[in-house]
Amino acid sequence: MSMLSPGLRPAEPRSGATSAPRPSGPVGPVPYASDAPRRHRWASWLTPADRRVLQLYLLTRLSLWIMAHGARWLFPRGSDVREAAPLLAPFQQWDANHYLHIARDGYFPAGAGPWLGDWDNREAFFPGYPFLLRAVHVVVPDWTAAGLLISLVAGAVAVLTLSRTARSYVPEDAAGHRTVLSFLLSPCAVFLAVGYTEALFLAFALPAWLAARRHRWAWACALTALATTVRVSGLFLAAAIAVLFMLTALQAGSGKGKGRRTAWRGVAWLALPGLPPLAYSWYLHAHTGDWMAWKHAQERGWYREFHTPWEAWANTWNAAFDGVHTTGYAAMFQAELAAMVVGVALVAVLLRHRRRPEAVYVALSLWALGTSYWYTSVPRATLLWWPLWIGLAAVSLRRPWFRTAYLCVSAPLSALVALAFFTGRWAG
Repeated sequence: MSMLSPGLRPAEPRSGATSAPRPSGPVGPVPYASDAPRRHRWASWLTPADRRVLQLYLLTRLSLWIMAHGARWLFPRGSDVREAAPLLAPFQQWDANHYLHIARDGYFPAGAGPWLGDWDNREAFFPGYPFLLRAVHVVVPDWTAAGLLISLVAGAVAVLTLSRTARSYVPEDAAGHRTVLSFLLSPCAVFLAVGYTEALFLAFALPAWLAARRHRWAWACALTALATTVRVSGLFLAAAIAVLFMLTALQAGSGKGKGRRTAWRGVAWLALPGLPPLAYSWYLHAHTGDWMAWKHAQERGWYREFHTPWEAWANTWNAAFDGVHTTGYAAMFQAELAAMVVGVALVAVLLRHRRRPEAVYVALSLWALGTSYWYTSVPRATLLWWPLWIGLAAVSLRRPWFRTAYLCVSAPLSALVALAFFTGRWAG
């Protein structure tokens, strides 16, 4: 299976069919493929399974847009509001504002920075998404619309690659449809449709992983390098690809001949994903004198200073159940705990099935998120754990009732999280 379909194949004759007689008169010129309408050419890159996946993707986007439109009318900010919020206002919430400010004003506008008391700690966010947002804004004047366009296109790339990746793990899911459905109806799926980095990261990370599984190391590392411009999670992917490369090289090196001599030839590519974070750290150091300015910004703004895993669990548990926060915040912390349990269970299952590279990827994510003062953004991180969605599809094939049970639980949770985001109540 290649990254892209090789195109439409000529139809084979049906068994038992006889050849048609040749016409006696002159035959007109046969049109070349390039004479076909342009609208049909792009379709040759997509298989019927790909098109079904895209249809499902667009339908779920439509449902989210309907919910966003209803939220701005039914849940206005204030009890006596007579007009609905602007059309795109529900999408411009929370971190989307940070990315907009970086894209519009840069990281240190007019000499501002972490030395100011009211600083927004924007250097905590990697530059890949804001850079692309600024570029798209040249064509799309509205900042929010530009961000939605990025997420729409990137999300389409992500779900297509996810479906193809799923086929290599679960051949029974021939179209990858079950995997994509569990992914698109997951509790935090709304973050794939708004101005956040999840869709763009997956648009780089999933093709990178698919290339790595095919031992195309140069492509895998180049795409991972793009992923590291978007999120620090790209480094976790780089570690997983490095483990996969070493396992592959050791297996090839155990033999003789050419395979043994060339097993480690692509090892230099593994250093490529580390270059973008290094360049970003150098940029921040030039402005702040701090090589770890992005990490310190996360500590100031989101309590991500190091704590032991058991301390982080205890602090999150207290925030969720001890009544020290409002019900909205408590619910968010409860979701953090549930997502952490799911992540730990996923790592255990991956290790049991000897999926060591995938286990490394998820485990590093859990370590980064589970060693701060309390858990933050773990539910959103589940979107990046593609082994989870592939695993759910595999379970649903063995146990048909599981798919119905999953959708009955996940669909309302997904709607609740989307509504909380669109109404500005996501973080309490």
